[in-house]
Amino acid sequence: MDLRRLQKAALAALEDIKAREVEVFDVTHLTSMFDRVIIASADSARQLKALANRVQERAKAAGGRVYGVEGEDGGDWVLLDLGDIVVHIMQPA
Repeated sequence: MDLRRLQKAALAALEDIKAREVEVFDVTHLTSMFDRVIIASADSARQLKALANRVQERAKAAGGRVYGVEGEDGGDWVLLDLGDIVVHIMQPA
């Protein structure tokens, strides 16, 4: 899967559901496990879950794969493993 295409899909998904404070970090020089880290904030547990679902949908539609999801049931933080990209979505304290 093309990294740029996957990143674009993830960012579009976050924009669709109005994520806040979206930041993208290029970590290729820090680790060989993944190339990008995307961090975003949600205003509520409901929005957080909607953001996580939309990122998964958009990644799959772009030809990517979701390798894992953590924290979906917790309500204040979700981590999505898209292979070359890790997405953190959280509610600020």
